[in-house]
Amino acid sequence: MNLHIVPFEPGLRSHFGRLNREWLERYFVVEPIDAEVLDHPERRILEGGGRILFARIDDEVVGTCALLQASPGVYELTKMAVTATRQGGGIGRRLLDAAIAEFRRIGGRTLFLETHSSLKAAISLYERAGFEHRGRKPDSHYQRSDTYMVWRDPDGA
Repeated sequence: MNLHIVPFEPGLRSHFGRLNREWLERYFVVEPIDAEVLDHPERRILEGGGRILFARIDDEVVGTCALLQASPGVYELTKMAVTATRQGGGIGRRLLDAAIAEFRRIGGRTLFLETHSSLKAAISLYERAGFEHRGRKPDSHYQRSDTYMVWRDPDGA
């Protein structure tokens, strides 16, 4: 498998929305906050100091994730999606590892995510990468979120 993780470029923009809508519509609904971010990723993520990554196998875009800067040095790992036909092959882990590497590269201090407890495979992936459960985020902007996790750097950095 010729998998590459690449940064956002305008030609990949539509894949960000496509991949995320695929899983949101499968398990939940696209909430207004989702639609705003998916329709305007440059304004809602990149202009605020965030990053968007894509997983490509040759010319096929099969996954994506983003780092959304919540405040200086604090980032939310968000909008992580791998197309259903490619799940279970390590693509999610490669995206997650790349997002953590980017978080470190830009000098992030806190990395968190929100998810739903029904997404067992995703939660297991996050746990293996060093994310720890912190209950429920009281000021969550997602109706579906019932799980809040914070990454603990195994290197202590």
